[in-house]
Amino acid sequence: MSSSSLSKLPSTDRDDVTARLRESLLGAEFTADGLLELLGAPAYAALARSETVPALRATRGDSPLETLVRLFLLQQPVEHARVAAVLPVDACLESGWLTRAGDDEVAATVDVRPYGGPEGEDWFIVSDLGCAVGGAGGIGSRAEGVVLGVGGASTTLSGITVRTPVESALDLGTGSGIQALHATRHATRVVATDLNPRALHFTALTLALSGTSAAVLREGSLFEPVGDQTYDLIVSNPPFVISPGARLTYRDGGMSGDDLCRTLVQEAGARLNEGGYAQFLANWQHVEGEEWTDRLRSWVPRGCDAWIVQREMQDITQYAELWLRDAGDHRTDPAEYAALYDAWLDEFEARKVRGVGFGWITLRKAPEGVEPSITVEEWPHSVEQPLGDTVRAHFDRLDYLRTHDDAALLGAHFKLAGEVVQEQVGLPGAEDPEHVVLRQHRGMRRATKVDTIGAGFAGVCDGTLSAGRILDAIAQLVGEDPVLLRDRTPAQIRMLVEQGFLEPAQV
Repeated sequence: MSSSSLSKLPSTDRDDVTARLRESLLGAEFTADGLLELLGAPAYAALARSETVPALRATRGDSPLETLVRLFLLQQPVEHARVAAVLPVDACLESGWLTRAGDDEVAATVDVRPYGGPEGEDWFIVSDLGCAVGGAGGIGSRAEGVVLGVGGASTTLSGITVRTPVESALDLGTGSGIQALHATRHATRVVATDLNPRALHFTALTLALSGTSAAVLREGSLFEPVGDQTYDLIVSNPPFVISPGARLTYRDGGMSGDDLCRTLVQEAGARLNEGGYAQFLANWQHVEGEEWTDRLRSWVPRGCDAWIVQREMQDITQYAELWLRDAGDHRTDPAEYAALYDAWLDEFEARKVRGVGFGWITLRKAPEGVEPSITVEEWPHSVEQPLGDTVRAHFDRLDYLRTHDDAALLGAHFKLAGEVVQEQVGLPGAEDPEHVVLRQHRGMRRATKVDTIGAGFAGVCDGTLSAGRILDAIAQLVGEDPVLLRDRTPAQIRMLVEQGFLEPAQV
């Protein structure tokens, strides 16, 4: 698909038509819940894999909802009369949501996908035909300016974003507008930027069809469209793919290696208000002879706390294959595919890149005069989304630990966090466990090894007794010197607080 073959987009100046279209979609139960009920879980899940046959079989009838699924999700031409019974068809044709297909049929010009908001809102994500994840054709467009719908990366970022009420939010590289859509719920003013003017058009459509407030839309790269303006929240699912060249605007950053992600992170600090958050998805290189954690620490701007989590690491062959398939290159001439594959590997080998990491980067503008904290870790295990509250709590705990030395910790009261269980690991029949593991069943779902003192301490924490008094009781129980126990345990308490197993209790 060339850029010239991208469809003409609906007008953003016909609020009346958009409002009528939204009303009609909701009236026909064209919502996330409505789709699940109509299609059933297997067909609904198949759509997310770009498999349309089960959904086609489930929409053989002529109900209003089946008509809309065929039109917008499966992107099939539908008889004019059938659509007219559900939608204001003439107004939709005039404003560009629909186009004529043959003598008596109409077709959608864009992909309109129901999307359930966090509080049960009925929203819609508008994107290019066949380019919603799970769209009729799946991703595979090679058009430079193509705009995708909602994918796993989009929902991951929306899930980890801190959702406290703020005055201003910036969605940098907005695409089809999902992050801006979420931000309208808790930000007074939302600014959305993109290098691709087509993406800004789609964001306007997404917000209007979802019935939310509009965003300020600005065209340009990185922070150039907003200058020195500062925000309480910055989110970005940028074009983070590390690739030779920049064929696809939505994914290829056009800078060498991981420079786009590095630049984005480094420049974010100056655009944050105190206490503000910047949250990104990113790729980073694992370079021979260099610790990847050191590489990422060097990205963190001065004056910002940071929590960086590597969720996955792929070797360079896996990485190249993933993104070649994403662009549909595996369906081209085999010689052309092999040449493209070679170019990726040549680029990586020239820079001594051995792998590529993927993960989340969260910055928080630290208070003046405070030494920032930087945590870089690998956590490839399952987590419980949404994680926004977990992210905010991580930084709240940093603030607490900054202001509590060991003596203050011993005088403090703690509670065991909810849904933490203890596991004892050892040989069958052994009198004592080899080690004890505390495991969370919420949030990050962490697991950490503790000694028997740490396990006993955590189990007793219910907010009633101070840490020091609990340790004195444990010392008496196990016959240890209470002074020595008080000296060596605060480090373990600090770790349990930092990782969220223990929470400071109000007394």
